Amino acid sequence: MAKIYDALRKAEADRQRKVGGGAGGERLDWEPETPEPAKPSGSVKLPSGPRDEGRSRPNQDIGDINKRRIALLQPDSYVAEQFRALRGRIDALDSEGNLRSVMVTSAMPGEGKTTAAVNLSVVTGLSLDRSVLLIDCDLRRPNVHQSLGLQPKSGLAEVLDGKVEPDVAITRVEGANLDVLPVRGRPSNPSELLGSPRMVDLMTDLRSRYDRIILDTPAALGLPDAKSVSAFCDGIVVVVRAGRTRQEDTETVIEILGRQRVVGIVLNGAEIDQGRYGYSS
Repeated sequence: MAKIYDALRKAEADRQRKVGGGAGGERLDWEPETPEPAKPSGSVKLPSGPRDEGRSRPNQDIGDINKRRIALLQPDSYVAEQFRALRGRIDALDSEGNLRSVMVTSAMPGEGKTTAAVNLSVVTGLSLDRSVLLIDCDLRRPNVHQSLGLQPKSGLAEVLDGKVEPDVAITRVEGANLDVLPVRGRPSNPSELLGSPRMVDLMTDLRSRYDRIILDTPAALGLPDAKSVSAFCDGIVVVVRAGRTRQEDTETVIEILGRQRVVGIVLNGAEIDQGRYGYSS
């Protein structure tokens, strides 16, 4: 867990520096930084990305949407390689096949959980002979379908309500080895649906059909949804945003969801020095 706490301290230090008006490097969108060698567990550091995750604007900027699926649009990019490192760390912990389902969450909205879930799913699908499913479990402010350019006619809520079969709602992403169970309707009882026996039965069925299932959940603080989903997930990835996420909030999330199942932390929005790399946007 040492790497996890290093990530928490880094996020808190960045947040305190910004609050206090301290000097720092220029904040850049998806700029490359020196990659660290992959390790079996710990944290993955990502450069700055979209800041409005989960706010569900009617017309989101196409640049922000593209950043959420950068591993699909630019599979050789630095960011895609960082998600490959995260995939490798999860695989290293999955030596006995006990990490079939992994949920991605954050303490609060706007910290990049959907970006992490989408890109992790895309790079996991690049593995040979591996079937991958991404489930949007955010029944309140879903973003997965928009991030991947999908227009679902049905989704998770309709499946859990018994209105359609899972195969009807699951959509294949064009140009990727990835299936998606998106959100179409937004029910009035999301917490109850996610914690229902039907959700348990659905996950049992899907686990028998897919090698890896990745679930994008709502932020964990203030809502019971993420806790409900964590009950039937094998591993948890927590996303923190540098300069925004408070260390105590992330520690609370880890305690609520169960630290023994946290397989790593993604540090999103890291500050970097543009001049170090001779890179221009």
